[in-house]
Amino acid sequence: MKDEIFFKEKTLESQQVFSGRLLNVFRDSVLLPDGKETSREYIKHPGAAVVIPYLDDNKIVMVKQFRYPIGAVMLELPAGKIDPGESPAETIRRELAEETGYQAGKLLPVCRIHTCVGYSDELLHLFWAGNLKPCQQNADDDETLEIVSLPTDTVIALMLAGKITDAKTLIGLFWLKEILQNSDRKKNFIE
Repeated sequence: MKDEIFFKEKTLESQQVFSGRLLNVFRDSVLLPDGKETSREYIKHPGAAVVIPYLDDNKIVMVKQFRYPIGAVMLELPAGKIDPGESPAETIRRELAEETGYQAGKLLPVCRIHTCVGYSDELLHLFWAGNLKPCQQNADDDETLEIVSLPTDTVIALMLAGKITDAKTLIGLFWLKEILQNSDRKKNFIE
């Protein structure tokens, strides 16, 4: 296997072509390892966090919401972008309360996900939340959400049937399936 240095591209020039509330888009001129020049277009993202909110009665708390870019209502795990100065754990505690009206008594990191390395630097932090307690829900002004608590078997069946297509949710649900089926992992997360 080749060393990472073999693949490294050198930035010659970087130009920001769009600046928005959430995303910034760049077009860079780069020098490839073979000496050729090309351009790379990509999105800079502040990062985000997603959570698997596990209720004691073997249910998962999910949110239904309309997603404008694809023009469809999606069933998703709660998630949100990391605000400046926030840690991923602080972000997901805030988002869990805002979106679902639950606080996590137990919050454990599961994994980190680069969501789309071909055109974005977004890093998504996946957490497990247990010992959930109701709290004040305070959704963002620009969000219309329905909170849905579903049995884990139902959620996994929806995932396996292709009814859930959101990538972060799919990854979270595959982790849920792994945790529920692996006694060592289950001990760490649920018991």
